[in-house]
Amino acid sequence: MKRIAICGNIASGKTTVQKFLEEKGYKVLDTDEVSHNLLTVKNKELFDAFKDYDVFDNGEFSRYKVGQLIFSNNNARQKISSIMHPQIADEITKFFEENKSEDFLFVGIPLLFEAGMEYLFDKIIFVYADDNIRLARLLKRNNYTLEHAKARMFSQVSQDEKIKKCDYVINNNGCLDELNTQIIRLIGQIR
Repeated sequence: MKRIAICGNIASGKTTVQKFLEEKGYKVLDTDEVSHNLLTVKNKELFDAFKDYDVFDNGEFSRYKVGQLIFSNNNARQKISSIMHPQIADEITKFFEENKSEDFLFVGIPLLFEAGMEYLFDKIIFVYADDNIRLARLLKRNNYTLEHAKARMFSQVSQDEKIKKCDYVINNNGCLDELNTQIIRLIGQIR
């Protein structure tokens, strides 16, 4: 079994790559989805750490409010990371264990290097898109203000730094057909 991470900075196209792989029959764990599932008041450790912050709506965590907080408050970002990253690592390990008969397992993990989880994987794919393309995608897709979009983009380790640590790079500056062709070629290389 090869354990392969798919990472890339915000709005680079990781989700598109993940969906393509799933359509081709590969098992893919999306850690964005895992983190959304962990962001609940039932997560006692997380709730206790943030119960005094304005991050709740109707008795549950508001992803919007949490996002606003952690991208404007470095201490809050470190606090949530120290709680959620180990929980996400546990979910990744469980995913590998439950699917150990598969030849390839993919995990979409945007904050791979920020979380220090490289050790969990055999190979790392980086999805790259120019900063101006990512910014335009963020503004259109998420309806962020320019200031908030830039804050999210620049809260991550730079793309250039991450590329140096990856085994493969997919360039996602072009159209969907170009992206799919690169993914197919990459799967052939990994095999």
